[in-house]
Amino acid sequence: MAEKACVKRLQKEYRALCKEPVSHVVARPSPNDILEWHYVLEGSEGTPFAGGYYYGKIKFPPEYPFKPPGISMVTPNGRFMTQKKLCLSMSDFHPESWNPMWSVSSILTGLLSFMMDNSPTTGSVTTTVAEKQKLAKASLAFNCKNPTFRKLFPEYVEKYEEQQLLVHPVQEQVSTMPTQAENSTPLLDGLNKVEPHKDMKNQQRKSCPTWLLLLLVSIFGVVMALPLLQL
Repeated sequence: MAEKACVKRLQKEYRALCKEPVSHVVARPSPNDILEWHYVLEGSEGTPFAGGYYYGKIKFPPEYPFKPPGISMVTPNGRFMTQKKLCLSMSDFHPESWNPMWSVSSILTGLLSFMMDNSPTTGSVTTTVAEKQKLAKASLAFNCKNPTFRKLFPEYVEKYEEQQLLVHPVQEQVSTMPTQAENSTPLLDGLNKVEPHKDMKNQQRKSCPTWLLLLLVSIFGVVMALPLLQL
């Protein structure tokens, strides 16, 4: 159970975060446990993490602020292992370097800064820039599958749903566009209707009964009858 000083300190820090938000950082305590905080770090522009949203947890000890918290990350990111405690100067891996003056905002600001770096530490992983960018692009969709994330960070869920609305209507519009073959069908049908008419006319022009031919030759002669047969 959290000590009274710990609870008062964390409540004070939460009010401060609500009043003066930290850039690229959002953090909120669990509704059922003041010692468990959830955070989202937004990847900085100009880095492989740009466009990424990284969800994680901070677990404070009952003796906070006199003892440091444990920090972990949930979202795959290409920099830190997931669901593992991170070794940082402001985490419980190094209690000797902990400063009671540090707050939630300073902890997460330090975590974000260290994330953008490449320095190895316990819990860190090595990946390519392309892998980090791929994970950044998929991060919001991954987070929105987590019920706790959806409950604590509805603004990010709304952002994700807006992104989906921008993508899917375009795909549906493209899939319903008529193909070139479909467009050309009426024209081909029209040509098919015209050709039999021309053939019939030519056939009528070429055909002439034998009895009529003999009659014209007997009356006008062969020379005179030929022009009449052309009509």
